[in-house]
Amino acid sequence: MPRALVLLILLASLMAAQQPDPAALQHYFEQGNKALAEGRYPEAEAAYAKLIESSPGIAEVHASLGFAYYQQGKLSEAAATLQQAIKLKPGLPNVEILLAMSLSELGRYAEALPGLENGFKQSADAALRRMSGLQLQRAYTGLARDREAVEVALQLMQLYPDDPEILYHASKLYANFSYLTLQKLSDVAPASVWRRQAAGEAFESQGSYELAIQEYREVLALDPGRPGIHYRIGRALLAGSRDANAAAAAKEFEGELAVDSTNANAAYELGEIHRKSARHGEAQKLFEQALKSYPDFEEAQLGLAGVLIAQGKHGLALPQLEKAVALNPANEVGYYRLAQVHRALGNAAEQKKALAEFQRLRSEKSSQEKNLLQALSPDAVTRQEIDGEAAP
Repeated sequence: MPRALVLLILLASLMAAQQPDPAALQHYFEQGNKALAEGRYPEAEAAYAKLIESSPGIAEVHASLGFAYYQQGKLSEAAATLQQAIKLKPGLPNVEILLAMSLSELGRYAEALPGLENGFKQSADAALRRMSGLQLQRAYTGLARDREAVEVALQLMQLYPDDPEILYHASKLYANFSYLTLQKLSDVAPASVWRRQAAGEAFESQGSYELAIQEYREVLALDPGRPGIHYRIGRALLAGSRDANAAAAAKEFEGELAVDSTNANAAYELGEIHRKSARHGEAQKLFEQALKSYPDFEEAQLGLAGVLIAQGKHGLALPQLEKAVALNPANEVGYYRLAQVHRALGNAAEQKKALAEFQRLRSEKSSQEKNLLQALSPDAVTRQEIDGEAAP
């Protein structure tokens, strides 16, 4: 629970509590507040319990005790105590939201829902709104209201785009929603091309490339001209073993371009296979084909620049690289090749600048991190790499 909520509850307690015996109760009151603020929840619990024994009608003390219970995971006690606080003083700030979160943790989702919806939609406190949203997402899922759970997850990611806990729970929710949707698709249309394609994509995302390819082959048996399937087979082949399967993957990309000549990804992948085999003329045509369909295709810009550099056409490579680094200033390959070009063109100052940026970016990213990102993005194209190129 964020410190902001602690302070809000404490403030309500300090302002509103009235003690019939100030001398006797002030000690417990201050002791409880201090322990609560410092996160010593068992001590806070003991102090507030003493207060309630002597003066059971102070709603704010029940609220603070409920908070101490909640922080210790004593959820049943928290819910009962918070309900008593609300009974004594309806409208006490944030207590209904805290009660709703306690009920949600107990799996009493229907009871929790109104308070969580109110906390997420109306709370002005960002931390409290965040926690309400996470619990609301959980409650909707528990009530099998999956569409509403996904909507909350989308809103949370928009509000807190860099929050790892938000991203983790969203990923679990999407995976579950995807699974349930695929199960329904299997029930209503088990032999359909859509079910086969969905199964192939699911296997591919899990790294089960042979199973994915089998499903994609079944799709083509049902619909030989279906766009995108030859491309996915080619990508699955490369993911399984790039060196061993390059020739087979090239045939799939060729098959995709026969179905859809505007598939920029297929043209790029086929061009990259040719580039790595030093078939520069064929690679250049394919990269240019990809860029014709998708002018802001950063990897195709880099690939085209790479084959132009290999052919000694440094002047033609320069604008390709300048656009590539403008599209993605965090790609070190662009700066490496840019340094190569500036060196060949005699631009010493620009070469030094590009090389310094390459070295800075290189130090920030380990190859392990880049490989992990690639593995987690099955729909991404093959990334350009520095593979045996001349030093810039």
